[in-house]
Order: sequence, then structure tokens, then C-alpha cells
Amino acid sequence: MQLEIRPDPAEVGRARRWARSRLAGSGIQADEPLAETLILLVSELVTNAVVHTGRPAVLRLSLPHVVTEESTVRLEVADRSGRAPVPRCAGDDATGGRGLALVDGLADRWGWSVEATGKRIWCEVDRCAKSPDLTASCGGAVACGGAAFEGLAYEAV
Repeated sequence: MQLEIRPDPAEVGRARRWARSRLAGSGIQADEPLAETLILLVSELVTNAVVHTGRPAVLRLSLPHVVTEESTVRLEVADRSGRAPVPRCAGDDATGGRGLALVDGLADRWGWSVEATGKRIWCEVDRCAKSPDLTASCGGAVACGGAAFEGLAYEAV
């Protein structure tokens, strides 16, 4: 299932509402940690696409047919910018620059790929996964594509 996203910051709220309704329809309750984590991931990835590309994007949510204790949910945001995610170091007072550091800390797996019309950033969250460890945000080592960057936050551009 997918949602077309316009290049407007108001779309982030619409994307969260859409994702909540899809999760509920699949049997993942709104108060489950999995749902809360996924909604935060939707916010971060859609915000990055809207703010940093200024172009339309597509949000995709892949839910298991049957939700079990070991289900995996995949979230993807495809945008029309071929520019790679760039590491950023967000200062203590910065209001942005932590998006992909949060994704790295919350998702069990994430990555990105170049596509014919831009790029796709994806993440997966396992229902049985342990609580997220956010110590990898700015100030810690954040791994990305096999490399670790000390003290950097990531933001898709």
C-alpha cells in the first residue's frame, strides 16, 4: 500500500494519519511500541523527503498478512532526488539534522538505493525486537553502509 506525498510540510501529518489507519487495519494497535516506532519513522523519512527535496514522494508500507510475534514491517519513502543521504552533525541547539540518526537507532535495518527517478530510503522494524537504543545519535558512533561516523547525525538530502 502506498501514499502519494506532495512537497508540502503539512503532508507529514497526513502521512502519519494514513500510516496509523493502515497499522490498525492490520491488527497492530496504536499503543503498541511497534506502532509508535513506525509512526516516528514515517515522520522522519517523510519530513526528510518533503523538506530536502521539495519534490513529490511516495510512502510505502509493507505489512505482514498475518501479524505474529515475529512480524516485520517495512517502510519506504521514494523521492525524486538522486542525491545521497549526507552525514550532518547537529549541534545541541540545532532544530534539525537528527532524522537518520533516529532511523538508525529505531529501525532494525535501514538503507537507501538509487532508482531511475531518484532514490528510495527504507527501514524495517521487527515486532519481536528489543527496545530501541538511541545512544547512537549525535555524540555516539552511527553506522551507515558499513562505515561509522563519530558524532554525526544523518539527514537525507
